[in-house]
Amino acid sequence: MFKKYLVVFLWSMVPLVELRGAIPFAYGFKAADPEFNLLWAYIIIAIGNMLPVPFIFFFARKVLEWGADKPVIGKFFTFCLEKGHKGGEKLKEKAGRSLFVALLLFVGIPLPGTGAWTGTLAASILDMDFKSSILAVILGVALAAVIVSVVCLLGFGAWLGIAG
Repeated sequence: MFKKYLVVFLWSMVPLVELRGAIPFAYGFKAADPEFNLLWAYIIIAIGNMLPVPFIFFFARKVLEWGADKPVIGKFFTFCLEKGHKGGEKLKEKAGRSLFVALLLFVGIPLPGTGAWTGTLAASILDMDFKSSILAVILGVALAAVIVSVVCLLGFGAWLGIAG
């Protein structure tokens, strides 16, 4: 049983997969093993998804800035910084004073590339303060968890109904 919880924990920490990929694994484990506790899985998934966030907020931008003038990685790091800055400025213009809500929705809509990792990096590049950034990301992760869970429930319910 520990292995299953470890799998969902590790999946929730992987960029681009994050919570969006770990929750379907948890539902799959629950379908195969009724003893698997979804509440514990959700807690573990949330912790795993949020664990890298402070490190990303405080260090990712610094790493990108450090690597921007390096021979092999410089072009890519510069591209990431410029893209993030341009995207951030556009988001600031459109969101205005509701940047918090924009970040929350960006993280909360479960599409590839819009999770806690990307949202935290965007908040760092936009120079948002740490507390509001983390709160927006936490609420966005919760919103994504609800959306993914509903999709899983509908999907697994339909699959179990068809498989009978």
